[in-house]
Amino acid sequence: MNGAQALMRTLADAGVRTCFTNPGTSEMHFVAALDAVPQMRGVLCLFEGVATGAADGYGRMTGRPAAALLHLGPGLANGLANLHNARRAGTPLVAVVGDHATSHKRFDAPLESDIDSLARPVSSWVRRSLRTADVAADAAAAVAAATAAPGGVATLILPADVSWGGGAEPAPPAGARPPSAVPDPVLRSAARALGSGEPCVIMLGGAGTRRPALEAASRIAQATGARLLCETFPARLERGAGLPAVDRLAYLAEFAAGQLDGTRHLILAGARAPVSFFAYPERPGWLVPDGCEVHPLADGGDDVPGALEALAALAAAGTKPLAAGPGRPPLPDGDLTAESAAAVIGALLPEGAIVCDEANTSGLWLPAATAGAPPHDWLTLTGGAIGQGLPLAAGAAVACPGRPVIALEADGSAMYTISALWTHARENLDITTVIFSNRCYAILRMELDRVGAAAAGQAARGLLDLSRPALDFTAMAAGMGVPASRATTAGEFAAQLRRALAEPGPHLIEAVVPAVA
Repeated sequence: MNGAQALMRTLADAGVRTCFTNPGTSEMHFVAALDAVPQMRGVLCLFEGVATGAADGYGRMTGRPAAALLHLGPGLANGLANLHNARRAGTPLVAVVGDHATSHKRFDAPLESDIDSLARPVSSWVRRSLRTADVAADAAAAVAAATAAPGGVATLILPADVSWGGGAEPAPPAGARPPSAVPDPVLRSAARALGSGEPCVIMLGGAGTRRPALEAASRIAQATGARLLCETFPARLERGAGLPAVDRLAYLAEFAAGQLDGTRHLILAGARAPVSFFAYPERPGWLVPDGCEVHPLADGGDDVPGALEALAALAAAGTKPLAAGPGRPPLPDGDLTAESAAAVIGALLPEGAIVCDEANTSGLWLPAATAGAPPHDWLTLTGGAIGQGLPLAAGAAVACPGRPVIALEADGSAMYTISALWTHARENLDITTVIFSNRCYAILRMELDRVGAAAAGQAARGLLDLSRPALDFTAMAAGMGVPASRATTAGEFAAQLRRALAEPGPHLIEAVVPAVA
């Protein structure tokens, strides 16, 4: 068999069963190998940022890597933003990047570029296959690197002649590095802080936002009086009625500082110490309060749930977790606003839903409105690079075909990867997309003032406006095969969301809301 076939079989045998792809000439042998390896599902995306974002959503929901097949350096560059988000999420992901044949690279053809250097900032592992005989072992190593705790992007660069060369054989799966156990002295140090009587906060991230870790953390909080917070943008937060509730650290630094004010011990379980997203004139970027001691309990490469369970055994023996009770907001009527839209979503959110949240400013009311909904997963914009929500939803829907997926999307962010809707339709994915259409980059309007820029006039404000011309998301969706409607009142939105959730396949609702002041 040729190198591409051996690579494909090795990936499939190692558990990589889905490839989100935007291929080119140098990847044609990989594409042809799909017919020889029916275990691998190929999903076509019209833009590389959709392929990488979908692979991220798939990995977050399964804990197993999908592959993203990209064309040369420019194709990788187009996918970098969502590979950045995947890196920040600790998502297992195998990026296969085609390259020119080794004999062709000396000619400096128009698409020649330094793929290795492009890949390194977003990858935990990068390798270039140099011989057909090595490509299968390299593929096995890529999967092992992607699945090593806490998970990461493994980039395999595949020259065309290595792909088409003959005499290759599949390689067996390689073992991945498991999470590390947290040493007893670290556990005892955290337990002493919790027993000090001083204000403590446990900050959760990574695997710490899944049910086992949440329940252990809740036990500790109940027994010691510690407060629970999680990262601003968790990769996958399990929440809803029956699960312990945890507040997310606020996006705005001054609000986050208020949440942490008075804390004397900050225990990090899968999370980084909090910092502001951006620098602001005469405002601190480090958000740990003065006089607060930071206790790194477990980082991403550690067994975060195991560490919390062990800490609970020391500090909260016999204590039960506190679960959120059921509760939904009443369906509103009247004007459609970001707040009333959140109430509709909270009232109708189905059990087992996967919510991909890139609502940005329009999502401020969503956490409270959905806190008592039936159990669901919440996936967020981990790296802050917008254009993630629609691709993330595609990957989550491919990963979990029996669960409804809801993409909550800001209008400006949606335009970065709007072609994901075509993949939603082509694959008949059960995704309901809600576009919060406020006709502006509202978050940037806010940031223009927060950074202390000189008084902005018409020229500056015009760069943050999306109304000339207005974007017609229903027309765009229909043009890509997704049934679409527009809601301008809370009642219309409720009726359209109820109908979309009841029907299989993709739908889009353009929710016309005013910008959040």
